[in-house]
Amino acid sequence: MQFTAAPILGSLSDRFGRRKIILLALAGSAIDYVIMGWAPTLAWLFVARIISGMTAGALAACNAYIADVTPPEKRAQGFGLVGAAFGFGFAIGPAIGGYLGAINLKLPFFAAAGCVGLNWLYGAFVLPESLPVENRRPFSWGRANPVGSLLALRRFRGVVDLAWMYFIFAFANTILQSIWALYTDYRYHWSPSQVGNSLMFIGAMAIVVQGGLVKRIIALTGERKGLVIGLLVSAFAMAAYGTATQGWMIYVLVLIGAWGGIAGPSAQTLITKHVPANEQGAVQGSLSGLVSLTGIFAPLFAAWSFGKCIPRLPGIAFYEASALILVALALAFRSFQLDDRVSAKAAQPASAPAR
Repeated sequence: MQFTAAPILGSLSDRFGRRKIILLALAGSAIDYVIMGWAPTLAWLFVARIISGMTAGALAACNAYIADVTPPEKRAQGFGLVGAAFGFGFAIGPAIGGYLGAINLKLPFFAAAGCVGLNWLYGAFVLPESLPVENRRPFSWGRANPVGSLLALRRFRGVVDLAWMYFIFAFANTILQSIWALYTDYRYHWSPSQVGNSLMFIGAMAIVVQGGLVKRIIALTGERKGLVIGLLVSAFAMAAYGTATQGWMIYVLVLIGAWGGIAGPSAQTLITKHVPANEQGAVQGSLSGLVSLTGIFAPLFAAWSFGKCIPRLPGIAFYEASALILVALALAFRSFQLDDRVSAKAAQPASAPAR
């Protein structure tokens, strides 16, 4: 549902503004959580998930909002703050949910609905609109459908390769998230609390790197070098996760791998620099749609690889994720080369007319 709806909502944000789409997405999430907490049958859970997927445009609209209100040189910092916010939620959300679930199994869902409801009130009464009326454009189903939105990326030089790079990088990270509990239980015999502690540590490091250090790192390296460094660090960390023989090594590797978090904000910034103001929502919707596909296929891919290769090679899924990140790196380099060729051609003086 996210793959289908995210490009549509992104295009709608280019037509009607970011704020309205953010409010629509938050309302859908609140309804989703209420239904899940109340649901008497499994069918109602599917209804809730469908509603959530159909209104899953908050992230795309928020990213477009950042592109609206920040100059290009500061966008990496803005995208990094969004990543830090996710890290913060990743660190404390499971702990709060576990505590509330011990009181009543339905309580975490209603608490989540309350959090989203407060967020909606902030958006409705405090958050200003970021997209000026003069920067809006008509809505088109041809551009908004998932296939059309991806084909539309071809109009921007270098963006297609960056978009697929972003998708592959997200796919690799979803492999890690999908297999983490199974892998650490099998290889290190971690308990559920140990798995939870490791995930909290990952979230804490995401806050440190993306919330505090992205701005300084990108200021020194620039977006291109930041993207390359982030991808290389991530590829190394993935391979190392699959090789580590002791559980304590994982925490050391998380300290290193967290620096790969500069790749996402760098990629987002590079993409937004190639897109006009009135199409940021559509492009962010396309990216969100691509990333949603990783949630469909990456868990299946990771679980199948893990199941087929234990006990001989339990870290196979991490090795595959590392290889995918190197493919993403190759796409990034190809995008840089195309961008440089086009820029060099545009900078050449026009030839003198023949006499």
